[in-house]
Amino acid sequence: MHVPVERHYPPSPYHYSSWPKHQEVDHLIEKATRPEELLELLGGGYSLHRNHPALILIRLSYLLSEKPKEKALLVEDARFLQLVSRIDSQVSSIWHGTLVKLLRSMYTLVLPQMSKELRSVEQEVRWRLRRLKYKHLVFLVESCTSYMQEQHSQELLAELLMHLERRWTEINDSRTVVTMMMKAGHLSESLMNRLEDKCLELVEQFGPDELRKVLVTLAAQSRRSVPLLRAISYHLVQKPFPLTKGVLLDLAYAYGKLNFHQTQVSQRLAADLLPFVPSMTLGEVARCTKSFAFLKWLNLSLFEAFTQHLLSRVQDVSLTHLCSILLAFARLNFHPEQEDEFFKLVHEKLDSMLGSLEPTLQVDLVWALCVLQQVREAELQTVLHPGLHTQFLGSKSPKDQSTFQKLVHINTTALLEHPEYKGPFLPASAVALCPSSSSKQMTPLQKELQETLKELLGSTDQGRLDVVTQYGWVLDAEVLLDTDGHFLPLRDFVAPHLAQPVGNRPLPPGAKRIAFLRWEFPNFNSRSKDLLGRFVLARRHVLAAGFLVVDVPYYEWLDLKSGWQKGAYLKDKMRKAVAEELAK
Repeated sequence: MHVPVERHYPPSPYHYSSWPKHQEVDHLIEKATRPEELLELLGGGYSLHRNHPALILIRLSYLLSEKPKEKALLVEDARFLQLVSRIDSQVSSIWHGTLVKLLRSMYTLVLPQMSKELRSVEQEVRWRLRRLKYKHLVFLVESCTSYMQEQHSQELLAELLMHLERRWTEINDSRTVVTMMMKAGHLSESLMNRLEDKCLELVEQFGPDELRKVLVTLAAQSRRSVPLLRAISYHLVQKPFPLTKGVLLDLAYAYGKLNFHQTQVSQRLAADLLPFVPSMTLGEVARCTKSFAFLKWLNLSLFEAFTQHLLSRVQDVSLTHLCSILLAFARLNFHPEQEDEFFKLVHEKLDSMLGSLEPTLQVDLVWALCVLQQVREAELQTVLHPGLHTQFLGSKSPKDQSTFQKLVHINTTALLEHPEYKGPFLPASAVALCPSSSSKQMTPLQKELQETLKELLGSTDQGRLDVVTQYGWVLDAEVLLDTDGHFLPLRDFVAPHLAQPVGNRPLPPGAKRIAFLRWEFPNFNSRSKDLLGRFVLARRHVLAAGFLVVDVPYYEWLDLKSGWQKGAYLKDKMRKAVAEELAK
């Protein structure tokens, strides 16, 4: 009969039969309050278990966490060098949980970058990554990733991220997935994709603070994950949990940064924030106003409360806060009930400081005042001075081009709305070079409008499409009507409004210039038929230039199905514009 031979293998360094009983030295390590007490344990005749040197170092890092000078002295202490040497010799026997804490502690104690002992612990962690529990990997992400990047431990970091991604299905709680998104999501695109999937799976378990952290993380990485944003929005609307002021401010910021419009969420944020307004700092008011401006959400009650709160603390208002609030008001075309008091404060702040601000901000602020019809002559002169506008002229930078276009709008405001203003103005040659929006890809509404107008006019001589004006705006179309309502050939008549003026014949008596302006969905405040400030300014300038305006908003055009209906709609709009002008 064959008797199997029993084989004996050496014990694995990763196999631990049982956790040793709590010893006196464990108690001394836990209760130590000074580094000296811990270092004395090395030569005090204590029987140290293979884990104890690591525990001593972990406790040392905790005691010195806020003491950089003592850290520097400790690294040079002979007993500390003995400690790390002992850890290095026993590193393969340290338990998993202690090992990951040990690595964090060695980072925080700022051991030399090329320290042999530090590299040894890092290497041991690399070898064990496959065996570590997922919670240990998360601990490394949460506490060590920034140190790994600083210490140039890129190989360890890369392997850690790889294992986290491979084992992402092991995540089963909301805290872990949120922590991972915040600490490691920006380091790996593929890992972040997995974490977003896991968020969708666990989102029902999230509380308000976890929802906030996920949204702020998405905003910080500019990740507009629509399925996840929809899921979070659903739970924010459906769950009645109370939201603190801090959470509400962060949610408003994240939704604004990600440009994600959800009506019920915006309504809840505005309603829940209203009671907190009296307790807000002016910085919080400015931040919140800016967030709602990005969302294009104008809640009159909330914005009036912001204005009242600002005016009640005039002495504390900084120019930075006021600038943010003014720009938000201009974007939404919001005119507060206490308009006189608010703009008195604005002008008082700007009178002495406008010229000292960064040039782009100067232009933004004066442009905002033009939108809100509150600009003064001195403010126009400050930004239309040649010394300012020449730095933006001819620049290829999109930001500089946008700033120069605002300068053209300011110049137009001075020309058309402030007859008492004597200069300076932008030179005509500079205005002609203003970049137009006509080169952008055509929208469906724009294409249909142009096709309908071509059929309506019958001849290209009867009108112009995509009219680039010297005012910084592009008209969708322009026509000229005689006193009987018939189209006149535009080519023959003077057109001083063009960026490159043409023609020399004066208009016949009673002739009317008509401009067609289409208004797309993004041109309006959310869930509103009120235009944003930029487009209110455009319409006002076109009227001031002597045009009658035919507005073509998307919500009216969508109701028109046939070409005949669209043509009849435009004819009716022109008749009404002329009739309203004659009735004045």
